Amino acid sequence: MRFTTVTIALSLAAVSISTSLHGQRPDDQIDARSVALVERAKTARAAGNLTGANDLLETALVVDPRNREAFVVLAEVARAQNLPGKAIRLYRETLSLEPNDVAALRGQGEALVQKGAVVKAKENLAKIRTLCKAECGDATRLAAVIAKGPPVTATAAATTTAPPVAGKN
Repeated sequence: MRFTTVTIALSLAAVSISTSLHGQRPDDQIDARSVALVERAKTARAAGNLTGANDLLETALVVDPRNREAFVVLAEVARAQNLPGKAIRLYRETLSLEPNDVAALRGQGEALVQKGAVVKAKENLAKIRTLCKAECGDATRLAAVIAKGPPVTATAAATTTAPPVAGKN
């Protein structure tokens, strides 16, 4: 009698798990509406409408949250708006969907350099080189950004060019 209850509970659990897994779409089947929204967003970004592109990309992610390309383009928009922290988070979302996405690793590395985290960017470069196995454009591009270094901020430029303040007597 005690085994019957356990057996019934396990069988119900197995049925519910298999039903939920059967209802999910494979990763390669992104909703066509989401893909169309990403294309419209790319056009808006190319025209310089970053706010409109941002809105379209967020809508694309609501339609299908597994659309990695939407995360990547949204991160690129964030970098264009000089928001490297947001871009890093968006690239992290992309990498949680596909850890070996070379474009996302490169973009995250570039955003890390923009934020000043060159050591972490070098880790991304090493992973890209491991994934490519041969020289690839993403590795070359990230290596060039790392070699250039982080951008000089306005406050850093002001402190390096400002004359020393004379001490008070």
